[in-house]
Amino acid sequence: MRARLGAGAWALAWAAAASASTHAATSGEWRFRVLLDDAEIGEHRFSVAASGDERKVTSDANFVVRLLGIVAYRYRHRAVEHWRGDCLVELQATTDDDGKASRVHAEARGEARSAPLDAAVQPLAGCTMSFAYWNPSMRGQTKLLNAQTGRTEAVRVTAEGSGTIDVRGQPTTATRWRITGPERPVDVWYSARGDWIGLDSTVAGGRKLSYRLK
Repeated sequence: MRARLGAGAWALAWAAAASASTHAATSGEWRFRVLLDDAEIGEHRFSVAASGDERKVTSDANFVVRLLGIVAYRYRHRAVEHWRGDCLVELQATTDDDGKASRVHAEARGEARSAPLDAAVQPLAGCTMSFAYWNPSMRGQTKLLNAQTGRTEAVRVTAEGSGTIDVRGQPTTATRWRITGPERPVDVWYSARGDWIGLDSTVAGGRKLSYRLK
């Protein structure tokens, strides 16, 4: 039995993270526990380094799903993004989705797409944004770039009210924003001051995938 999460479902959770306050993040590091049906399966770590309106965002994910002590699914993903203001100007990402390797390298010249590991640079179209939860401008977008597949996806982002999630062992009131349009909806949670603190989605078999800030 294989416990595949499905590339489309959780590839949305790769995106660079940090503060989502009234301004995009400046610099810092954020670490998220990754849970599958409330069982911890790994970590997704993000860092943002800024200089003026230039930002470098690095994302590293490492998940392992075990069934009866045996590794049933393994996922590794690394992405490095370069931003100018709210525009993505370069993306380099590599993914190992349970043994299936892929690479996306895109620059601000046209449309990006997924490619084999030895493929040439793909162009980005116009002022492109990825699933950048750290940047409040993401919530106003109707199209976002998926860093794992290299495809631009039509999305709708809506505020869905407030709730309480666990953050560092403490119940925390948060606002939920829902991203619909991809394979499965993604709920992104922000604190009262606008910091990204969690994420929920469903994956293959109806299982729940969650991110919680460490």
